[in-house]
Amino acid sequence: MELLAIIKSLSNETRLNILKWLKDPFAHFPEEELSEYTPALGVCVSDIAKKAGMSVPTVSDYLKTMSAANILIATRKGQWTYYKRNEKSIQELAIYIKERL
Repeated sequence: MELLAIIKSLSNETRLNILKWLKDPFAHFPEEELSEYTPALGVCVSDIAKKAGMSVPTVSDYLKTMSAANILIATRKGQWTYYKRNEKSIQELAIYIKERL
């Protein structure tokens, strides 16, 4: 686990919100935007950008940073990219913080 990379990837409010939104997509995204949602696939970048009120390129950059830190998992489906939380890495981070910091 690269602790500094993870902390940097979560170092702004929008990125923290994205992590929260992806924990329970049906509580945070309109149902019509989740028509193709499956837990294995995740939520489409364009839907995340719309929720954040930001451009797709900006949100894509945020998501790529979080994915590089192994906090999110990206899946390509055709021309679209979907993201979901990497629960294993998030649990490892929680344990690390609890036991070592």
